[in-house]
Amino acid sequence: MVTNKMLKQITLFAENKPGRLASATKILSENGINIRAFTIADSGEFGIIRFVVDDADASLRHLRRADFTVSETKVIGLEMPDTPGALWEISRALSDNDINVDYAYAYASATPNKAILILQASDLKKAVGLLTELGFHLIESSP
Repeated sequence: MVTNKMLKQITLFAENKPGRLASATKILSENGINIRAFTIADSGEFGIIRFVVDDADASLRHLRRADFTVSETKVIGLEMPDTPGALWEISRALSDNDINVDYAYAYASATPNKAILILQASDLKKAVGLLTELGFHLIESSP
């Protein structure tokens, strides 16, 4: 099933000022929600914080109760080799199949010589099929 190969990402819009990240992460912490990956993009007076967490539904609920502006987006998480050229191979394969990478972020995995790539693409279903066909291990969402 393609949809279980997509992860729920929480996108939080916040004023770009000290304490906003601390406020949001405190709410997640107090509710036992583990942050698996995150990135922050500066957009002038506002920031865009993207989280992959272990309980996206609870994250949305708790952050909304605290008056944060949040939304949910589907993304792909995949394990890739932590070697030179790995990202090029993935991006080339997507490009060759007319799939645009809208944004991405990555981190080194606890597994030796592996990295985790989180990406948003113009056609997620097509990207899931292609990356699976190419032999990449996609991270499955929790039930």
